[in-house]
Amino acid sequence: MEFSLALPREAIGIPMVRRALGDSLRSLGVTEDCIADILLAVTEACANAVRHGGPANRYEVETAIGYGRCDVRIIDRGQGLIRVPERYPATDVENGRGILIMQAVVDEISFDIAPGRGTIVHLRKHLDWDEDAMFLNDRVLAAV
Repeated sequence: MEFSLALPREAIGIPMVRRALGDSLRSLGVTEDCIADILLAVTEACANAVRHGGPANRYEVETAIGYGRCDVRIIDRGQGLIRVPERYPATDVENGRGILIMQAVVDEISFDIAPGRGTIVHLRKHLDWDEDAMFLNDRVLAAV
């Protein structure tokens, strides 16, 4: 399953990404814990695209689900990431934890950075399956 979304560089688009991706994963029988991890990472990446993706007025989310994994690319046309932080910032700092949070909840994360042309954040998570949902999906498919 693949889909892509082009969104305005505004926070209002982030819930739409979460809904489309979460519903897709649920319909396939992925566990809620696994879905929560993916949605957390994608939310952080989208928030960074909204915050830092200028001067472009939109960003894109490309998703591929298959072969037991979920791959998501968040693409912005901003100035590009300067560097990836190595540790969490001090507790009195409000921002700067997003990339570290993403690293903590997905299996793989990579960045394609083109200074002055944008950033692509690639998130990959191996999927855990809800056995009860898989059983129900198999019965529904068998009845069709």
